[in-house]
Amino acid sequence: MKTIGKIYLVGAGPGDPELLTVKAHRLIRQARVVLYDDLVSEAIVSLAGCQCEVVNVGKRCGAKRISQHEINARMIESARGGLSVVRLKSGDPGIFGRLAEEMDALDAAGIPYEVVPGITAGIAAAASLSVSLTDRRKSARVVIVTGHKAYAGQKPQKIDWKILAREDATLIVYMPGHEFSNLRAELLEAGLPGAVPAVVVSRATAQDQRHQYTTVGDLDSLPRLESPSILLMGWSLQGAGEKSRTIDYAELMLASE
Repeated sequence: MKTIGKIYLVGAGPGDPELLTVKAHRLIRQARVVLYDDLVSEAIVSLAGCQCEVVNVGKRCGAKRISQHEINARMIESARGGLSVVRLKSGDPGIFGRLAEEMDALDAAGIPYEVVPGITAGIAAAASLSVSLTDRRKSARVVIVTGHKAYAGQKPQKIDWKILAREDATLIVYMPGHEFSNLRAELLEAGLPGAVPAVVVSRATAQDQRHQYTTVGDLDSLPRLESPSILLMGWSLQGAGEKSRTIDYAELMLASE
């Protein structure tokens, strides 16, 4: 009977290879096939062994190299060939990573798999700025939402900010885009005060990480920062702009060599 390989749906974290889990690092090193998203850093992809087939299956700015159906088929084909496959996703695979669709395809094909979590970009961005997302004096909850409102096969969905944009919550907006005028208007209309602090973080934990503090009322004046970016909003950010510093990841990597 032919041996069936296993699929590991692995979170690569936000970019800094030192933020990989030990398990993720081991699986990448041992894999025979690595199918990685475009946002996974080169430093992490390079951990794959010399006998590993490494394939970029991601997309940037809507330009796809391969469809989701083709990614699923590639995983299934490799596993049926008895290979160990790492499906490497930026951040955590369960946060806006189409994890459910891939698990459904593997379940239907009878392919064994395991999900390996990673540090999601919103958490990493806050940590890099020395921000507590759940400061008990200011925030009772964290709300994670995507600014990309369209779902596969559906019309764009309008986010109900009246439910989500609460003063006792810290909001994390993935894929917020670069133009915040509409978002600002929607948040203010939902009742969120314009004085609520906000920060946009570009390329969290990468060597060229950048960030810009503002308020909800001044979101439309934010400069354009390089993708991928993430937007944090909430009273938990109050005062963070004065005390925070961006970690010099290039310096840390050199020091660890």
